[in-house]
This record gives sequence, structure tokens and C-alpha cells, in this order.
Amino acid sequence: MASSPPTSGHPDGTVTAPTRRPGGRSAAVRRRVLDAALAQLVRHGYDSLSIEVVAERSGVHRTTVYRRWRDVGGLLADVLDEAGADAWRPPDTGSLDGDLVAVNHEVYTALTTDPVTVALIAASFRSERAARALSAFWSGRYDRCADITRRAVERGEIPPDTDARQLLIATTAPLYHELLLLRATTDADLPDRVARSAATAARAGAFSSPARSTTP
Repeated sequence: MASSPPTSGHPDGTVTAPTRRPGGRSAAVRRRVLDAALAQLVRHGYDSLSIEVVAERSGVHRTTVYRRWRDVGGLLADVLDEAGADAWRPPDTGSLDGDLVAVNHEVYTALTTDPVTVALIAASFRSERAARALSAFWSGRYDRCADITRRAVERGEIPPDTDARQLLIATTAPLYHELLLLRATTDADLPDRVARSAATAARAGAFSSPARSTTP
């Protein structure tokens, strides 16, 4: 989902290289190390990553890298943690269909044009720490995208008890399934098609939360 493994500017998903932040020597060292880790991951794959390789590539002494990140999982987790700290908010187009379509286009773009996003998702299957960080990244994106459901409820487009996370998962999951799992040929109409299908299902109450029991 937007910002995808993510990209830092996408909901789901979706992860671009983190934006630079001021902050003195420590921040500069962190930036060099994380940039080096991402570059190595994208160009040579997860198996090529090691503290020694990243230290050499970044020009930072390996003792410093070991002390701060301990291992490759720590490096990737830090990349994802930083991506999740951005200011991304879900699109506000004025309609549920428009918002979901806009989110899906962000995710689609990340999955088809941003090698960092795909590389980080793949790496999460090899590192437990990276997997936890990616899960946290996505949870943050879903939480932010709850605004889409809230606005749609306020406009009277969908039932008040619509589950925001279920709706967003139904909207974005087909993109990951088609592009990452099936490695299907890119289809420019896919983001619109599945987003509008999810919106139609939401209007019909498909994502309404189960009613709470009123039994004493």
C-alpha cells in the first residue's frame, strides 16, 4: 500500500531511498551506511550484504557499523524505520473511488519502477528483523489510510462500520499478488480496476465489522 514496502513516499508498500536529514556527524555516518546498504542490496542482492561490505562501501569503519547495527537485519530495519517516519498522507480526491485509485497508482508505481521497494520486500523474507520492520511500516501506512475510510463514511458513501484496514488490504493486495507473486506483465489498468472493485464492495457492506454482541 501506499507509501508500498514500501517506499517512503508511498502507502503500502511501497520504499524509496530515505530522504536526507540534517544532524551532525552521527547523522552523516548513518546516512552513508544506510545508502551503502541499499545500493548493495539493489545491485547485488541480499546474499551480498554483510557488515564488512557495507562498511567498505560507505567508508565507515566496520567497528562503528557493528556497534550501531550489529548485523544486516539491523541495517535493513533501520532503513524501513526511517522510511516509516516520513510525512506521507493518503490522497484526498473527494471520493472513495478516487482516493483508492490514487493510492493504488502510488503502490503500482513503486512496484514497477522502484527497485528499492522490491528489494526490501524480498529481503524481509530472509531477515526476521527486516520482516518485523516491514510489518511495522505497513501498519503505519494502513493507520494513515484510515482517513480514506473516515472521509467516505462522513460523505455517506459507505457504511459507518466499515473496517478501514480490510478495505485497504482488499484494494492493494491484488497489486502485490499480480506483480510480485505471479510476476505478471504490467497492466496499467490494474490499479483502477481493483480499486474500483474494492470501493463497490465497500458500498455493499463487504467490509463492515461484525456486530457486537448485545447479550447480557
